[in-house]
Amino acid sequence: MTVSGTDPAARLEILLGTAISTVIDLGRSHAWRLLRVRTADGRELFVKAAAGQHDSDSVLRAEAAGLRWLGQAAPAGLVPAVEATETGLLVLPWLAEAEPTPAAAERFGRELAALHTASAAHFGAEWPGWIATVPQDNRLETGEWADWYVRRRLAPLLPLAAPRLGSGGSRTIERVLTEIERLAGPAEPPSRIHGDLWSGNVLWTESGARLIDPAAHGGHRETDLAMLELFGAPHLDRILAAYHEAAPLADGRQERVPLHQLYPLLVHVVLYGGSYVDRTVAAAIAALGQ
Repeated sequence: MTVSGTDPAARLEILLGTAISTVIDLGRSHAWRLLRVRTADGRELFVKAAAGQHDSDSVLRAEAAGLRWLGQAAPAGLVPAVEATETGLLVLPWLAEAEPTPAAAERFGRELAALHTASAAHFGAEWPGWIATVPQDNRLETGEWADWYVRRRLAPLLPLAAPRLGSGGSRTIERVLTEIERLAGPAEPPSRIHGDLWSGNVLWTESGARLIDPAAHGGHRETDLAMLELFGAPHLDRILAAYHEAAPLADGRQERVPLHQLYPLLVHVVLYGGSYVDRTVAAAIAALGQ
């Protein structure tokens, strides 16, 4: 395509030190444009470009920081390398998709377990957090995950979601906050987690699964697994079985899945509205054991 004056091709040429031969506009996602770029030296790249909305550059900086942080501990290849960053730009390798196989799913389960067992020093992260376009409070803390989950994840979202949840739904979720110590299960140290690991953020390639679009932070490893279950994932049973074999989970994990899904469901209520209300309230009720 012909690159217009508003396209980031010229900035990419300076950033990458090579001419850009092709730019394919893949459309928009949230507050950024998505581009497939080919350089004159033969590289295929995926570029996110801030589209001018408030905070979109901060979101890209958080994504880059999260990918680099996860990549420090992840098995080789699981987390794509950040090729380059600049204000309003994030450059990643282009990853060609392939059909997920049972063998690839089992490998992914083992690799995710390996990532999680590389513990984090704190809950939270050293950069301001985002999940999609919703800010996350990533202040670093020690202590128990249950308390952190309430104060830094659930409680900040509840006022934003309350107008759509209604008084009854809000009261149910407030009960979860109050009873979190009973619901959270055995204490675990913080793990390096992806933080937004729904199936759309697992990209399957010929070489295996790749983690994209993280909301990375030190958190509870069951959160990533619950996110995989939220909207389903290819060969999920194989992923979970391989994970559990490599890094066994505490008894009662399945009963805690709704608790870990409550936060991303609240995010969906905030972003997309009423269609997620019933499922969010149902997750809160299930978390309470009712």
